[in-house]
Amino acid sequence: MSNTYARTFVARPEHIDVNGHVNNAVWLRWMEELSGEHWERDAREEDRDLYVWLVLRHEIDYRGNIVEGEETTGETAIHEGPRGPRFVRHFTFTDTEGKELVRAQTTWAMVDKATGKLMRVPGEVAAPFMPEGGWATAR
Repeated sequence: MSNTYARTFVARPEHIDVNGHVNNAVWLRWMEELSGEHWERDAREEDRDLYVWLVLRHEIDYRGNIVEGEETTGETAIHEGPRGPRFVRHFTFTDTEGKELVRAQTTWAMVDKATGKLMRVPGEVAAPFMPEGGWATAR
């Protein structure tokens, strides 16, 4: 369990836009994949059965790009505890030389699967995603 999760992506032909590099929508999809995989890896089984997440806000800074066949390493990190139903995830994507290509922050909200309603993130749901040493109590 960890407050970070990373993996490598390869730009395939279907990811490339008319400008010859990875389309902005693909970067966004990769962020969603990282978030989902992190949740699946670290969340308690009972929480995966009870809750889902939806995006409330994306803030993305594009600083570079890659072309077909090139790789990028994407990482998501959670730096602070939830506030009510919200968790903020941070993302960075770097090229093979470590140059930052994309930086983003996304606000997610937890939804109760049974009711479809937003709900406060319980401490036990947040705990597997806490950085080493923890953080201030969730609000």
